[in-house]
Amino acid sequence: MSLHRVVALVTAPQSPFELACAAEVFGTAHQDAPARYSFRVCAERPGPVQTTAGYAMLVDAGPAALLEADTVIVPGRQPPGAPVPHTVAGALRAAHRRGARIAAICTGAFVLAQAGLLDGRRATTHWRRAAQFAAAYPEVQVDSDVLYVDHGDVATSAGTGAGIDLCLHLVRCDHGAAYAAQVARNMVLPPHREGSQLQYAAPPEQPARAGADASLAPLLEWAASRIDARLTLDRLAERAGLSSRTLARRFTEQLGTSPGQWLLGRRLDAARVLLEQTDLPVDAVAARVGLVSAVNLRRRFKTHLGTTPGAYRRIFSEA
Repeated sequence: MSLHRVVALVTAPQSPFELACAAEVFGTAHQDAPARYSFRVCAERPGPVQTTAGYAMLVDAGPAALLEADTVIVPGRQPPGAPVPHTVAGALRAAHRRGARIAAICTGAFVLAQAGLLDGRRATTHWRRAAQFAAAYPEVQVDSDVLYVDHGDVATSAGTGAGIDLCLHLVRCDHGAAYAAQVARNMVLPPHREGSQLQYAAPPEQPARAGADASLAPLLEWAASRIDARLTLDRLAERAGLSSRTLARRFTEQLGTSPGQWLLGRRLDAARVLLEQTDLPVDAVAARVGLVSAVNLRRRFKTHLGTTPGAYRRIFSEA
């Protein structure tokens, strides 16, 4: 299998963390995850590029590297509204016309907008910069709440943590849920967060009672190990020792989603892995992940993934 070529475009002063998000996902070899990507870095001009951490990094490639990329990553830009050189914008447009996928992390969305790649499209960036982004590029439909937005050919993410989520999402699109889970596990990260999840959780209206454990982690672990069971909101609330209303509020505060949507996401994740790694019939997969029937699984797949279980298996099957 030929390696998928990923090229990160950096600008001074570059945030090393945002660049490292992409490098860790696409450029690090893992013992239990076979290499599927090559990774390199380019800049407007080869040579030293200053970083926000106070040191310079040496970049040996210029914008011409983008013309060979299958995926281009644009990490956050400082200051966000700084003009993008014509050579860089032109190279991004040329890469996009050639069929490369272009993805921005955080304020890297400003670079894509200046290159005209987001006109008429929905996009996101760090929530603190969303108003500035919307004012500067009124032709872009700015969504300041979500973690990332993926159009297939162009994608944008919120702040740095969401950049990792976007990179793992792209891996899932390329090589399936099981391989992406291997990469995430090596990074000691949860395997998947939906792009529609909120960028940040609103603080609770009232502090938790003294001695009360407000973390949902034990409940999430318990539920994730029982996704084949019938897990209603009332049952989850009983397990957590909370009222249904309080549990729903805590899901919104801590995860930015509802209990039902969180559980559906875990079930679809598990179904994807079974479709990739086993030859179980679709109805058996549905039963194992708590979606009851093949009809329900197909409906959920079509709604949330835009495909069918059978088509997904043909693309990603390792059985």
